[in-house]
Amino acid sequence: MVDAATYFSDDQMISIVLVATLLLVSKVRDMLDSSGLLAAMVVGITVSLLGHWTWLVILVVFLFVGSMATKWRFEEKRALAIQESNEGARGWRNVMANGAAASLVAIMSWFGEGDWYYLAVTCSVSVALSDTLASEIGSLDLRTRSIITLEAVPPGTNGGMSPTGTVAALLGALIIAGGAVLLAPVFGESMSATSIFVTVTIVGWLGCQVDSVLGELLENKGYIGKHTVNFLATLSGVAMAVVVAFRIL
Repeated sequence: MVDAATYFSDDQMISIVLVATLLLVSKVRDMLDSSGLLAAMVVGITVSLLGHWTWLVILVVFLFVGSMATKWRFEEKRALAIQESNEGARGWRNVMANGAAASLVAIMSWFGEGDWYYLAVTCSVSVALSDTLASEIGSLDLRTRSIITLEAVPPGTNGGMSPTGTVAALLGALIIAGGAVLLAPVFGESMSATSIFVTVTIVGWLGCQVDSVLGELLENKGYIGKHTVNFLATLSGVAMAVVVAFRIL
């Protein structure tokens, strides 16, 4: 019998098991459709094997928490026509919109060492979860206003912000920040726990606001779509993490 350890390191074996588990659970719980499963496999392999399996764990946290938020009070969202399509199961566009930035960082990490990769990945995912919770939980708040003009707008409007959504956005950033701190020693991150927690929280919340601004200025006018907005917002999280890593910390 061939010993898998002969061909794969311990970290690679953990990565393979995590990807397989992610796909199985996502299928059983209807979190992803067929195209979403394929995209998740690509993102999972890229992030975990080119980066580190702890990066994939952060993405898994996003997927599970985001999926729960999507299905929270789903029928009420359906009545307002603001529910996620496909009964809440995410497709490949959504997976790539939220995971492509982390994948790009993983690819860059494969070609050279750097102190900012872990922070960049966790910040990009923090933006993704912050925006997801703000959208899924805040969309039922009738106190929604435009992030640009502050005028009242219908719940679920692109570029809208509400008290509930703002708090939910902070909660999403805090969840990823907590996970980032817990996994940092496993990855071998040298940055202090306080620096990681504060940076990932602030960047995640700010990235959510970037998403709202892009949604109102560009998506509402038909220049770009929702998934492009999501990708650009997560990419802004990477950019802010790089600035923090090189200019502040």
